[in-house]
Amino acid sequence: MTHLLLFIIYIAFISLGLPDALLGSAWPSIYPEFSVPVSYAGIISMIIALGTVISSLQSDKLTIRFGTGKVTAASVGMTALALFGFSASHSFPALCLWAIPYGLGAGSVDASLNNYVALHYKSRHMSWLHCMWGIGASIGPYMMGFVLTRGLRWNSGYRIISILQIGLTIILVLSLPLWKSLKGGEEAVSSGTPRKAMRFSEILSVPGAKAVMVSFFCYCAIEQTAGLWAASYLTLQKGLSAEHAAGFASMFYLGITIGRAFSGFLTMRWNDRQMVRIGQGIIALGCLVLLIPFSSGFALAGFILIGLGCAPVYPCMLHATPEQFGAERSQAIIGVEMASAYVGTCLMPPLFGAIANNIGIGILPLYLLVILFLMMVMFGKLKGGHR
Repeated sequence: MTHLLLFIIYIAFISLGLPDALLGSAWPSIYPEFSVPVSYAGIISMIIALGTVISSLQSDKLTIRFGTGKVTAASVGMTALALFGFSASHSFPALCLWAIPYGLGAGSVDASLNNYVALHYKSRHMSWLHCMWGIGASIGPYMMGFVLTRGLRWNSGYRIISILQIGLTIILVLSLPLWKSLKGGEEAVSSGTPRKAMRFSEILSVPGAKAVMVSFFCYCAIEQTAGLWAASYLTLQKGLSAEHAAGFASMFYLGITIGRAFSGFLTMRWNDRQMVRIGQGIIALGCLVLLIPFSSGFALAGFILIGLGCAPVYPCMLHATPEQFGAERSQAIIGVEMASAYVGTCLMPPLFGAIANNIGIGILPLYLLVILFLMMVMFGKLKGGHR
């Protein structure tokens, strides 16, 4: 039964990744149709992110009341509805409206599933599950491209993904009895007595909570900044054409996906904390390689190394949460970890854009190194085992 449930969770992670890159791939077709500036994609992205932060912070309360299975099924159902709404939209305000349930659904399911896996499965499964997310995130734009090259409108791409999400929702509803097959840690503490949801002020008072929040903020700042600005760096700093730069920049995400596949095996030898440190070291090496002048080949290698370094950091920090803070606190802590991660995603890439506009995009490796140093310092404040 546990293996069947794990298989369903794997499918869920692939499905979660499917819509994440859809907006970027569809936007060149959307904004001329709605007669809005190309920059308006950022408005939709911010609405989604805000909803995700809010629902992540509520994940502890929701999981205690309804359980992971019901929260996951309801959240995926909400995102399916939102995606169908996207497909039926004929104006920019409509997209903004449907972005609200999409963000709210995405945050709840992300925090709940990550906590469930951290509590009940080995670290290797957390790495492989996030590898599955990467596969889904890669398939989504491909499906949108397939639809557009066949002469169909962008709405059809969103509709296909929404239908897949509806199918997953049905599977999750049918699988609800399986979620009760693994006991402990979710709705009760080890003594078996029901626990109460932690208030945000209580979470902040937990030793190490602030440090881990900053660590997640920094990690997503590095990943999203590198991913967003890689092509521009290769074009403006290394002289590549826009077409070649776009293709090479995708190697960053390929590095993350492949790295997480291998990280699953490496966790059998090294623990979560060691894996995070290894990843941080590889990120630092990648940033230093980016600083090597005159060669686009070194720059490409640098982004691949940064992707490989990012691979183990996020899943291993998530998996270490129950051990670090205790199973009874893990859902609340993971909720604020996810919220902090999304805040980093929202704030730090645009901040770099503003800095690059005034100083130059060549500062990207130094920008990433500064954030990495802060993450390493904050992560170093975390001690093994909860108190």
